[in-house]
Amino acid sequence: MERGVFSTAELQRVGYDDWQIRKEIRDGRLIRLRAGWYATAAADRVVAEAVRRGGALSCVSALKCHGLWVPPGYDRVHARASKHGKHKRTLFCQGPGRALPVLTALDPIPIALGCAAKCMTEEDWIAVCDSALNKDRRVSIAELQREMGVVPAWLRDMMAKCDPRSQSGTETLTRLRLRAAGFTVHVQPEIPDVGWVDLRVGRLLIECDSERHHTSLENYRNDRRRDRNALLGRWLTMRITYDDVLYGWDDVLADVRAIARTGRHRIRP
Repeated sequence: MERGVFSTAELQRVGYDDWQIRKEIRDGRLIRLRAGWYATAAADRVVAEAVRRGGALSCVSALKCHGLWVPPGYDRVHARASKHGKHKRTLFCQGPGRALPVLTALDPIPIALGCAAKCMTEEDWIAVCDSALNKDRRVSIAELQREMGVVPAWLRDMMAKCDPRSQSGTETLTRLRLRAAGFTVHVQPEIPDVGWVDLRVGRLLIECDSERHHTSLENYRNDRRRDRNALLGRWLTMRITYDDVLYGWDDVLADVRAIARTGRHRIRP
């Protein structure tokens, strides 16, 4: 049962029979969305809309519902149609391979990721996949692929660029873009007297600060202490924000290249 939306089978598993379901509808405690699917009055509006349209909430919308990091620009409701449904499939998202049956109102993360791979840019999708892997560190890329079902070569190539150590979507985007620009990027390295940092290019430490992190007084003080220790250890620190990565990347890359051009990022004895 997902977000207040239930199938008949799910209601039956918790003890409802047909008479009780009809009574709940008559008394206003359940709303019939379509054949075999119901919602409470307090159900998640987006999940209920996807089921009413004839499918399940999936793709980018489901990934947001699961609490994963999703970049801006994916605002419409993404749904996946059941393989048994008689719908215009052009209105729905579809992952690789044959359509799977819709068993829950909200698709699980692996199925939603498969759909999202066709709706998102490559770097955005990798950032979301990193978020999924980091959210549950017990799940490996291989396990994700098994649960996704069909994983074609192009999707395996994308997953080969994922890294569960990434702590944020902006960190993933920064890693991917710097590597695409030809830089060797180390992820979550441990620096003496500093601790773990997001990324390292030579002796340039790159920290991707979120707004929530930046506004915490404790984090603010800790960051300044870490920066002083890094400076004493002859490391350079560059702090970039969410807006820097999403809307000002050209300037960030120009700054990193300016440091590299003069060799200031090189580690010397």
